[in-house]
Amino acid sequence: MAQELAMADRSRPAQARIAVAVIFFVNGVALSSWVPHIPTVQQKLGLSTGTLGLALLGIAGGAVVSMPIAGWLIARHGSRVVTLTAAFLYCLTTPPLLLASSLPALVLALILFGVFNGAMDVAMNAHGVAVERNIGRPVMSSLHALFSIGGLVGAGSAVVLLPLGLTPAAHVTATAAGGLILVLGSARFLLPHGVDISTGGGPRFVLPRGRLLVLGAMGFFILMLEGAMSDWTAVYLKLDLGTDAAFAGAGYAVFSAAMAVGRLTGDRMVASFGPVAMVRWGSLLAAAGLGGALLLHHPVAAVLGFGLVGLGLANIVPILFSAAGRTPGMAPGSAIAAVTTAGYFGFLAGPPLVGFVAEGLGLPGSLGILAAAVGLIAFRSGVLGPRTGAA
Repeated sequence: MAQELAMADRSRPAQARIAVAVIFFVNGVALSSWVPHIPTVQQKLGLSTGTLGLALLGIAGGAVVSMPIAGWLIARHGSRVVTLTAAFLYCLTTPPLLLASSLPALVLALILFGVFNGAMDVAMNAHGVAVERNIGRPVMSSLHALFSIGGLVGAGSAVVLLPLGLTPAAHVTATAAGGLILVLGSARFLLPHGVDISTGGGPRFVLPRGRLLVLGAMGFFILMLEGAMSDWTAVYLKLDLGTDAAFAGAGYAVFSAAMAVGRLTGDRMVASFGPVAMVRWGSLLAAAGLGGALLLHHPVAAVLGFGLVGLGLANIVPILFSAAGRTPGMAPGSAIAAVTTAGYFGFLAGPPLVGFVAEGLGLPGSLGILAAAVGLIAFRSGVLGPRTGAA
């Protein structure tokens, strides 16, 4: 009997790792299943590009508000409860994005979608840290890889199914229903309250300070660069280097593929080299890749450089979230919420700030400043602590 209980205790973290990976996958699938249909919603409601852009800020606004609240709820109730609740409501709020019949209804749907997306983001990362602690080795990179894979599945399913006659609303609804089934199926395998280390002492609302402030600043600049890559790589290739539209799209595609590969192999590399070395060399690789792409001023060099940026950035955010969850004297969920919120601000601020600076310095100059800022992260990587394969 004792032997069976011991085997059950050892298998529980492994099962929880798979279960929380499913949650990350669902998050990526639901988000990306909606993105291909944004033009459809714009046309249906007769929205201008500017009005649509303002409406889409509802997602960001909802997420920024909910992230600190999610941290407080996790500190009080544990990440398992918050993860499952947020994931369930996140799936339920996806179909209304396609069903909205007016601009106010769309804005309300976008805000609610952002609220539960932000809460789910914080909670699933907090549970990932708890699983990592129980397993005793890095797992966060592979979890984020499942989010990326979910993104490919959600968007790719639209490409496959819409030509077969499935409507956009039916596609998003079917995706959300599938997500709900996966969430419910994974619920029993997540870490129970007594094993979940997301609750704990320390303040439940956290403003970044000290070590946590450095982690938040790192997340801000890393996600700022990630946001800039999504919005400006095609512009740089087409307008600055004179490529056609098809080749211009290759820049972000290579960046995304390199990031997915980096995350799939990241846990093993973090275990081998430690978080400090991974962040140090990852930030330098990203800075060198972007800097080289700008200095060589050639389309092929640019695409290869963007791939190096993806490889360099791939594992930094998972490492930062893991480190935040181990901040002494703070509830893990609250600490992760603080770093996640700072990073999210960077992701949102990146594209418009790059554009604003580019008005004076040109796009290469603006991206060059961002490359230098990311490279400087290497000199503060020591804040992540001593080299260790355990979380």
